[in-house]
Amino acid sequence: MPRGTPPQADPQVPSIARGRLPHPGEKGGADTGPSPVDRRKTGSKHHLICDGRGTPLKVITTAANVNDVTQTLALVDGIPPVAGRPGRPRRRPEALLGDKGYDSNPNRDELRKRRILPVISRKGSPNIKGMGKLRFVVEQTFALLHQFKRLAVRWERRTELHNAFVSLACSLICWRRLNKPNS
Repeated sequence: MPRGTPPQADPQVPSIARGRLPHPGEKGGADTGPSPVDRRKTGSKHHLICDGRGTPLKVITTAANVNDVTQTLALVDGIPPVAGRPGRPRRRPEALLGDKGYDSNPNRDELRKRRILPVISRKGSPNIKGMGKLRFVVEQTFALLHQFKRLAVRWERRTELHNAFVSLACSLICWRRLNKPNS
């Protein structure tokens, strides 16, 4: 390489690996977008899938303006094998419960192809009876996750750091649930 020529950046290496870190004056970071509540501010949102007892299985962080329905299949695909009963660990749920934010016919079809029963309220129709009791489990898990103040308000500009704190919080929630006496 001739002297004085700047080295060319490899397009395969992400910019963060080339030393590109956010500067103190930069707002937000990756996975931030306009907040649906306060349009002036940017923010991020957690998408969560949990089991019937509220144990978090997968959490995805996206920009605040990303629709829930776009993350449905990514959440289902991200569920790790869950052991418990004798035999092979389960890799997929029997049914997926969701509110009207997850209503999408293509997603329903894809879930049925994966032999998962979609129990999702349709937009414009009354809620499924008893869905509130089941939805409470997910809301309770969100509350447990956001008790960690670092996750309730995102302070990290780098998504990897924020996701590491989310993983640590989920691990602590699981550990506390497993450590409960008589459960």
